[in-house]
Amino acid sequence: MAKASLAQRISEAWYNGHGLLHLLRPASALFRHVAAKRREQHSQQPSSNSPIVVVVGNIAVGGTGKTPLIIALVHKLQAEGWRPGVISRGYGSTAPHYPYDVKPDSPVAHCGDEPLLIAQQCDCPLVIDADRRQALATLQSLHQCDIVLSDDGLQHYRLPRHMEFAVLDGARGLGNGWCLPAGPLREPPERLAEVDFVVINHRSEGTLHPSLESLPEKAPEVQFMSLRASGLRNLHSGEQRPCDATQLQAIAKTGELQAMAGIGNPQRFFDTLSHYGLRFHAWPFDDHQTYNSESLAFAHNKPLLMTAKDGVKCQDLATQPGTEQWWQLDVDAQLEDEFWDGFFARLTELKATE
Repeated sequence: MAKASLAQRISEAWYNGHGLLHLLRPASALFRHVAAKRREQHSQQPSSNSPIVVVVGNIAVGGTGKTPLIIALVHKLQAEGWRPGVISRGYGSTAPHYPYDVKPDSPVAHCGDEPLLIAQQCDCPLVIDADRRQALATLQSLHQCDIVLSDDGLQHYRLPRHMEFAVLDGARGLGNGWCLPAGPLREPPERLAEVDFVVINHRSEGTLHPSLESLPEKAPEVQFMSLRASGLRNLHSGEQRPCDATQLQAIAKTGELQAMAGIGNPQRFFDTLSHYGLRFHAWPFDDHQTYNSESLAFAHNKPLLMTAKDGVKCQDLATQPGTEQWWQLDVDAQLEDEFWDGFFARLTELKATE
């Protein structure tokens, strides 16, 4: 395992406990108060001519599986005849202007990794801007969507919304239950009582984090989501393969297998690979990590497995010699029929009130 960064060590302390964190609890109380005041002052109601706006976010720092859920929602909405679009902050982007209309072939530096991944996998309109109200207005002026999904932004209260999702990591839960900086929470657990859907990203054979066993009394019934490995794509050649134990073991046999993940919770990706019985050298990177040839020198002339989110940032690097065995692992979010029935029933209610 590669040496953990400072951000990874802080996250480890939040989610696995550290005795000195209690010294930051006064600061956490102040953060909680400020977050509540911001919500009170900036919350906006949707206008009568607004498309349905659905915010998919979380109350904890770090990856919970929001992007795979966004992709699953877009695909399902498209199949049901809706015209969905997506707005995003575009974290880490340096677009030539904002708002910025993201295309499947946009440079990742212009739009950020998650927006580009969504645009490529969904082929739907997507606009980024730190001010999501501006992103929403631009999306509507260019594309006339009838439903808009906000990738993250649960705490962006200036964005009017009709529906809210809170996505939680089943393995890490709410960590120590404290707000920043003593813990990982952007808002207190009581916020879950006010959203429309609580979705827990959880492997069926995994252990649910204790903090998720007693959610607020008025929180909606929990829906469970799992991430299923759905395919492999060679970044150098473009070859696509099904993802199963046989294919993964074949890749592993070509050399000393490396695995990298620059997501909010890299361990989730490594656990997936271990589930297939793979032995590999793990390289965790910070979320939204920027890569170059030097930072990936460990994988030169070696087989490498990475997340789809990393794949969009490594595509250009994978044209070089020594990258012939670099593979991206794609995942699909799996949800029960009960969830989809409830989601579309809620949409029908919202349409009826327009």
